Amino acid sequence: MKIEEFMSEAIKLANESIDNGGGPFGAVIVKNGEIIAKSSNSVTKDNDPTAHAEINAIRQATKKLSTFDLSGCEIYSSCEPCPMCLGAIYWARIEHLYFACNQNDADKIGFSDQFIYKEIEKQYQYRNLKTENIFREEALKVFEKWENFKEKIEY
Repeated sequence: MKIEEFMSEAIKLANESIDNGGGPFGAVIVKNGEIIAKSSNSVTKDNDPTAHAEINAIRQATKKLSTFDLSGCEIYSSCEPCPMCLGAIYWARIEHLYFACNQNDADKIGFSDQFIYKEIEKQYQYRNLKTENIFREEALKVFEKWENFKEKIEY
């Protein structure tokens, strides 16, 4: 298959998602020229705010490949990923992102991520989400344990 076919599949999934009670987003993950995972948005169907197309596809791909590391994979998304999905794409080590609609297109139909980008830049005390830094010293002991743990699996 070619790039155009993978993106067409992501767009097809987004279109079908609307008819199946999900949001208008689809994603396909490819490795070595083969689709290994594909999904659409299922936030409202699953009552899960993290069930975006890209996250769902990443979960499928990691299960299929039995690894959290998706190096060597590409992701095709019907829309530019939101901050959560973009973060997940980086964490999964996906090597190439292709997207169709951009964040301005999504904003025009009511899917705006701008408030998240703005919130991330703010200091904790100025965020809309009440945010407090507590029990740091206790939690640092856990980090110290991790740092010295010989059998850890780095990710």
